[in-house]
Amino acid sequence: MRNKKIKIIFAVVAILIGIFVVIKIKGKHSESEITKEIKPTVGTIQSFISTTATVLPQNRLQIKPPVNGRIDSILVKEGDKVKTGQILAWMSSTDRAALLDAARGQGADALKYWKEVYKGIPLLSPIDGEVIVATTQPGQTVTTSEAVVVLSDHLIVRAQVDETDIGKIELGQEASITLDAYLGEKIKALVSHIYYESQTVNNVTIYNVDLAPESIPVFFRSGMNATVDFKAEDKNNALLLPVEAVRKEKGENYVLLKQEGDKSPLKRSVKIGITDDKNIEIISGIDANDIVIVKSKKYILPSANKSKNPFMPSRPEKKKSN
Repeated sequence: MRNKKIKIIFAVVAILIGIFVVIKIKGKHSESEITKEIKPTVGTIQSFISTTATVLPQNRLQIKPPVNGRIDSILVKEGDKVKTGQILAWMSSTDRAALLDAARGQGADALKYWKEVYKGIPLLSPIDGEVIVATTQPGQTVTTSEAVVVLSDHLIVRAQVDETDIGKIELGQEASITLDAYLGEKIKALVSHIYYESQTVNNVTIYNVDLAPESIPVFFRSGMNATVDFKAEDKNNALLLPVEAVRKEKGENYVLLKQEGDKSPLKRSVKIGITDDKNIEIISGIDANDIVIVKSKKYILPSANKSKNPFMPSRPEKKKSN
Protein backbone atom coordinates (compact mmCIF):
# COMPACT_ATOMS: atom_id res chain seq x y z
CA MET A 1 0.00 0.00 0.00
CA ARG A 2 2.82 2.38 0.96
CA ASN A 3 4.75 1.62 -2.26
CA LYS A 4 1.67 2.36 -4.31
CA LYS A 5 1.33 5.84 -2.75
CA ILE A 6 4.99 6.58 -3.43
CA LYS A 7 4.56 5.61 -7.13
CA ILE A 8 1.52 7.87 -7.43
CA ILE A 9 3.42 10.79 -5.87
CA PHE A 10 6.35 10.27 -8.29
CA ALA A 11 3.95 10.09 -11.26
CA VAL A 12 2.24 13.36 -10.27
CA VAL A 13 5.60 15.12 -9.80
CA ALA A 14 6.82 13.86 -13.21
CA ILE A 15 3.65 15.15 -14.92
CA LEU A 16 4.01 18.57 -13.25
CA ILE A 17 7.67 18.79 -14.34
CA GLY A 18 6.68 17.86 -17.91
CA ILE A 19 3.97 20.54 -18.02
CA PHE A 20 6.43 23.12 -16.66
CA VAL A 21 9.05 22.23 -19.33
CA VAL A 22 6.47 22.42 -22.17
CA ILE A 23 5.24 25.82 -20.99
CA LYS A 24 8.82 27.07 -20.69
CA ILE A 25 9.77 25.90 -24.18
CA LYS A 26 6.60 27.34 -25.69
CA GLY A 27 7.22 30.63 -23.98
CA LYS A 28 10.78 30.82 -25.29
CA HIS A 29 9.60 29.92 -28.82
CA SER A 30 7.01 32.71 -28.85
CA GLU A 31 9.58 35.19 -27.56
CA SER A 32 12.01 34.30 -30.40
CA GLU A 33 9.48 35.16 -33.17
CA ILE A 34 8.29 38.52 -34.47
CA THR A 35 4.82 38.58 -36.00
CA LYS A 36 3.55 41.44 -38.13
CA GLU A 37 0.56 42.04 -40.38
CA ILE A 38 0.99 43.54 -43.85
CA LYS A 39 -1.04 44.21 -46.98
CA PRO A 40 0.28 43.43 -50.47
CA THR A 41 1.42 46.48 -52.42
CA VAL A 42 1.17 47.28 -56.13
CA GLY A 43 4.35 48.45 -57.84
CA THR A 44 7.20 47.73 -60.24
CA ILE A 45 9.56 44.80 -59.86
CA GLN A 46 12.72 43.96 -61.82
CA SER A 47 14.96 40.92 -61.83
CA PHE A 48 18.66 40.97 -62.73
CA ILE A 49 21.40 38.50 -63.63
CA SER A 50 24.61 39.55 -61.89
CA THR A 51 28.11 38.45 -62.82
CA THR A 52 31.73 39.59 -62.80
CA ALA A 53 33.45 41.39 -65.67
CA THR A 54 36.65 43.13 -66.79
CA VAL A 55 37.31 46.33 -68.73
CA LEU A 56 39.24 45.52 -71.93
CA PRO A 57 40.14 47.19 -75.23
CA GLN A 58 38.07 45.74 -78.05
CA ASN A 59 41.05 45.93 -80.41
CA ARG A 60 44.50 46.04 -78.78
CA LEU A 61 47.08 47.08 -81.36
CA GLN A 62 50.83 46.94 -80.67
CA ILE A 63 53.02 49.36 -82.66
CA LYS A 64 56.35 47.59 -83.25
CA PRO A 65 59.44 49.01 -85.03
CA PRO A 66 60.15 47.76 -88.58
CA VAL A 67 63.88 47.31 -87.79
CA ASN A 68 66.06 46.98 -84.73
CA GLY A 69 67.39 50.28 -83.47
CA ARG A 70 67.02 53.08 -80.93
CA ILE A 71 64.10 55.35 -79.99
CA ASP A 72 64.80 59.04 -80.72
CA SER A 73 61.58 60.54 -79.34
CA ILE A 74 58.08 59.56 -78.17
CA LEU A 75 55.43 62.08 -79.25
CA VAL A 76 52.40 60.70 -77.34
CA LYS A 77 51.57 59.72 -73.78
CA GLU A 78 49.03 57.33 -72.24
CA GLY A 79 45.46 58.56 -72.58
CA ASP A 80 46.11 60.61 -75.73
CA LYS A 81 43.64 60.33 -78.63
CA VAL A 82 45.38 59.68 -81.95
CA LYS A 83 44.31 59.73 -85.59
CA THR A 84 45.16 57.43 -88.48
CA GLY A 85 48.58 58.40 -89.95
CA GLN A 86 49.66 60.42 -86.90
CA ILE A 87 53.36 60.07 -85.99
CA LEU A 88 53.67 58.39 -82.59
CA ALA A 89 57.47 58.19 -82.30
CA TRP A 90 60.74 58.61 -84.17
CA MET A 91 63.48 56.00 -84.18
CA SER A 92 66.87 55.29 -85.77
CA SER A 93 68.00 51.99 -87.18
CA THR A 94 71.06 50.42 -85.55
CA ASP A 95 73.26 51.71 -88.42
CA ARG A 96 71.86 55.26 -88.23
CA ALA A 97 72.23 55.36 -84.47
CA ALA A 98 75.92 54.33 -84.76
CA LEU A 99 76.52 56.92 -87.52
CA LEU A 100 74.94 59.75 -85.50
CA ASP A 101 76.97 58.79 -82.42
CA ALA A 102 80.16 59.07 -84.49
CA ALA A 103 79.05 62.39 -86.06
CA ARG A 104 78.20 63.80 -82.63
CA GLY A 105 81.91 63.46 -81.77
CA GLN A 106 82.84 65.52 -84.87
CA GLY A 107 80.74 68.52 -83.88
CA ALA A 108 77.27 70.03 -84.28
CA ASP A 109 77.61 70.71 -88.01
CA ALA A 110 78.52 67.09 -88.79
CA LEU A 111 75.63 65.84 -86.66
CA LYS A 112 73.15 68.15 -88.41
CA TYR A 113 74.44 67.07 -91.82
CA TRP A 114 74.03 63.35 -91.16
CA LYS A 115 70.60 63.86 -89.62
CA GLU A 116 69.50 65.52 -92.88
CA VAL A 117 71.12 62.94 -95.12
CA TYR A 118 70.12 59.84 -93.14
CA LYS A 119 66.50 60.38 -92.10
CA GLY A 120 64.94 58.80 -89.05
CA ILE A 121 62.03 56.31 -89.16
CA PRO A 122 58.56 57.50 -88.08
CA LEU A 123 56.18 55.09 -86.28
CA LEU A 124 52.64 55.84 -87.48
CA SER A 125 49.21 55.11 -86.01
CA PRO A 126 47.22 52.81 -88.34
CA ILE A 127 43.88 53.56 -86.59
CA ASP A 128 41.91 56.22 -84.77
CA GLY A 129 42.20 55.31 -81.11
CA GLU A 130 43.68 55.92 -77.70
CA VAL A 131 47.18 55.31 -76.36
CA ILE A 132 46.92 52.81 -73.50
CA VAL A 133 50.64 51.90 -73.12
CA ALA A 134 53.58 54.23 -73.78
CA THR A 135 56.35 53.22 -71.41
CA THR A 136 59.28 53.14 -73.88
CA GLN A 137 61.73 56.02 -73.30
CA PRO A 138 63.93 57.98 -75.79
CA GLY A 139 67.41 56.44 -76.07
CA GLN A 140 66.09 52.94 -75.37
CA THR A 141 67.14 50.22 -77.82
CA VAL A 142 64.30 48.22 -79.34
CA THR A 143 63.84 45.15 -81.51
CA THR A 144 61.17 44.24 -84.03
CA SER A 145 59.48 41.99 -81.46
CA GLU A 146 58.91 44.75 -78.90
CA ALA A 147 55.93 47.13 -78.83
CA VAL A 148 56.87 50.81 -78.58
CA VAL A 149 53.26 52.01 -78.16
CA VAL A 150 49.99 50.12 -77.63
CA LEU A 151 46.72 51.52 -78.99
CA SER A 152 43.06 50.71 -78.38
CA ASP A 153 40.16 51.72 -80.62
CA HIS A 154 37.77 51.83 -77.64
CA LEU A 155 37.22 50.16 -74.27
CA ILE A 156 34.49 47.60 -73.66
CA VAL A 157 33.41 45.46 -70.70
CA ARG A 158 33.62 41.68 -71.03
CA ALA A 159 31.38 39.71 -68.66
CA GLN A 160 31.57 36.01 -67.79
CA VAL A 161 28.04 34.54 -67.80
CA ASP A 162 27.26 31.09 -66.39
CA GLU A 163 25.89 28.62 -68.95
CA THR A 164 22.65 28.33 -66.94
CA ASP A 165 21.98 32.06 -67.53
CA ILE A 166 23.30 32.54 -71.07
CA GLY A 167 19.86 31.74 -72.54
CA LYS A 168 18.48 34.84 -70.81
CA ILE A 169 21.03 37.17 -72.47
CA GLU A 170 20.40 38.68 -75.92
CA LEU A 171 21.93 41.35 -78.17
CA GLY A 172 20.91 44.89 -77.25
CA GLN A 173 19.85 43.88 -73.73
CA GLU A 174 20.21 46.62 -71.11
CA ALA A 175 22.72 46.24 -68.29
CA SER A 176 24.34 48.25 -65.55
CA ILE A 177 28.11 48.26 -64.88
CA THR A 178 29.69 48.98 -61.49
CA LEU A 179 33.47 49.21 -61.23
CA ASP A 180 35.07 47.83 -58.07
CA ALA A 181 37.15 51.01 -57.86
CA TYR A 182 34.11 53.34 -58.19
CA LEU A 183 31.22 51.60 -56.40
CA GLY A 184 29.05 54.72 -56.41
CA GLU A 185 29.04 55.04 -60.21
CA LYS A 186 26.46 53.14 -62.31
CA ILE A 187 27.25 53.00 -66.03
CA LYS A 188 24.52 52.05 -68.51
CA ALA A 189 25.49 49.63 -71.27
CA LEU A 190 24.07 47.39 -73.98
CA VAL A 191 25.04 43.82 -74.91
CA SER A 192 27.09 44.09 -78.15
CA HIS A 193 28.34 40.53 -78.64
CA ILE A 194 27.71 37.04 -77.22
CA TYR A 195 30.52 34.56 -77.84
CA TYR A 196 29.66 31.17 -79.31
CA GLU A 197 32.56 29.28 -77.75
CA SER A 198 32.48 28.48 -74.04
CA GLN A 199 35.31 28.48 -71.53
CA THR A 200 35.82 26.47 -68.36
CA VAL A 201 36.81 28.51 -65.30
CA ASN A 202 37.18 26.68 -61.95
CA ASN A 203 35.19 23.74 -63.37
CA VAL A 204 32.34 26.09 -64.33
CA THR A 205 31.32 26.56 -67.97
CA ILE A 206 30.96 30.23 -68.85
CA TYR A 207 30.37 32.33 -71.97
CA ASN A 208 31.96 35.72 -72.57
CA VAL A 209 29.57 38.59 -73.28
CA ASP A 210 30.77 42.02 -74.49
CA LEU A 211 29.00 45.20 -73.39
CA ALA A 212 29.32 48.64 -74.97
CA PRO A 213 28.91 51.48 -72.42
CA GLU A 214 26.59 54.30 -73.53
CA SER A 215 29.41 56.70 -72.65
CA ILE A 216 32.92 55.85 -71.48
CA PRO A 217 33.83 57.65 -68.22
CA VAL A 218 37.20 59.34 -67.95
CA PHE A 219 38.18 56.97 -65.13
CA PHE A 220 37.77 53.84 -67.29
CA ARG A 221 41.04 51.87 -67.41
CA SER A 222 41.91 48.61 -69.15
CA GLY A 223 42.01 45.72 -66.67
CA MET A 224 39.57 47.17 -64.12
CA ASN A 225 37.28 44.65 -62.42
CA ALA A 226 33.54 45.24 -62.50
CA THR A 227 30.11 43.78 -61.67
CA VAL A 228 27.48 43.64 -64.41
CA ASP A 229 23.73 43.47 -63.70
CA PHE A 230 21.81 42.32 -66.79
CA LYS A 231 18.19 43.49 -66.76
CA ALA A 232 16.31 40.19 -67.13
CA GLU A 233 12.61 40.91 -66.48
CA ASP A 234 10.49 43.78 -65.27
CA LYS A 235 6.78 44.26 -64.64
CA ASN A 236 4.65 47.27 -63.71
CA ASN A 237 1.52 47.21 -61.51
CA ALA A 238 2.54 43.90 -60.00
CA LEU A 239 1.10 42.64 -56.67
CA LEU A 240 4.11 42.48 -54.35
CA LEU A 241 4.94 40.92 -50.99
CA PRO A 242 8.21 40.86 -49.05
CA VAL A 243 10.22 37.73 -49.81
CA GLU A 244 9.92 36.52 -46.19
CA ALA A 245 6.09 36.57 -46.41
CA VAL A 246 6.00 33.63 -48.85
CA ARG A 247 6.76 30.16 -47.52
CA LYS A 248 7.39 26.94 -49.37
CA GLU A 249 6.32 23.45 -48.38
CA LYS A 250 6.49 20.31 -50.51
CA GLY A 251 7.10 22.38 -53.65
CA GLU A 252 4.07 24.62 -53.04
CA ASN A 253 4.23 28.34 -52.19
CA TYR A 254 1.80 29.70 -49.61
CA VAL A 255 1.11 32.65 -47.32
CA LEU A 256 -0.63 32.97 -43.95
CA LEU A 257 -3.82 35.09 -44.11
CA LYS A 258 -5.36 36.79 -41.10
CA GLN A 259 -8.90 35.70 -40.23
CA GLU A 260 -11.57 37.55 -38.32
CA GLY A 261 -11.58 37.20 -34.56
CA ASP A 262 -8.97 35.12 -32.81
CA LYS A 263 -8.97 32.35 -35.37
CA SER A 264 -5.66 30.82 -36.39
CA PRO A 265 -4.07 32.17 -39.66
CA LEU A 266 -5.37 30.58 -42.85
CA LYS A 267 -2.83 28.86 -45.09
CA ARG A 268 -3.41 30.01 -48.72
CA SER A 269 -1.55 28.72 -51.81
CA VAL A 270 -0.18 31.41 -54.14
CA LYS A 271 1.42 31.47 -57.59
CA ILE A 272 4.58 33.59 -57.70
CA GLY A 273 6.38 35.40 -60.54
CA ILE A 274 9.44 37.70 -60.64
CA THR A 275 11.63 37.94 -57.55
CA ASP A 276 14.26 40.50 -56.62
CA ASP A 277 16.34 40.86 -53.46
CA LYS A 278 13.45 42.24 -51.37
CA ASN A 279 10.07 41.52 -53.00
CA ILE A 280 8.27 38.77 -54.81
CA GLU A 281 5.45 39.07 -57.36
CA ILE A 282 2.14 37.33 -56.49
CA ILE A 283 0.34 36.25 -59.67
CA SER A 284 -2.70 34.61 -58.04
CA GLY A 285 -4.04 33.35 -54.71
CA ILE A 286 -4.58 36.66 -52.86
CA ASP A 287 -5.53 40.26 -53.67
CA ALA A 288 -4.53 43.71 -52.45
CA ASN A 289 -7.20 43.68 -49.68
CA ASP A 290 -5.93 40.56 -47.90
CA ILE A 291 -3.90 40.86 -44.72
CA VAL A 292 -0.84 38.62 -44.67
CA ILE A 293 0.85 37.51 -41.46
CA VAL A 294 4.65 37.50 -41.58
CA LYS A 295 6.62 35.65 -38.95
CA SER A 296 10.35 36.11 -38.64
CA LYS A 297 13.00 35.03 -36.18
CA LYS A 298 14.11 37.40 -33.46
CA TYR A 299 17.80 37.34 -32.75
CA ILE A 300 18.98 38.50 -29.35
CA LEU A 301 22.63 39.31 -28.89
CA PRO A 302 24.19 37.96 -25.70
CA SER A 303 24.63 40.59 -23.03
CA ALA A 304 28.15 41.71 -22.14
CA ASN A 305 27.82 40.38 -18.59
CA LYS A 306 26.94 36.84 -19.66
CA SER A 307 29.86 36.17 -22.00
CA LYS A 308 33.31 37.52 -22.60
CA ASN A 309 35.59 37.20 -25.60
CA PRO A 310 38.64 35.29 -24.32
CA PHE A 311 40.83 36.95 -27.00
CA MET A 312 40.00 40.54 -25.96
CA PRO A 313 42.17 42.18 -23.28
CA SER A 314 40.35 43.07 -20.07
CA ARG A 315 41.17 44.99 -16.93
CA PRO A 316 41.88 42.92 -13.84
CA GLU A 317 39.03 42.97 -11.36
CA LYS A 318 39.60 45.09 -8.28
CA LYS A 319 39.74 43.28 -5.02
CA LYS A 320 37.20 44.39 -2.47
CA SER A 321 38.74 45.99 0.57
CA ASN A 322 37.75 44.59 3.94
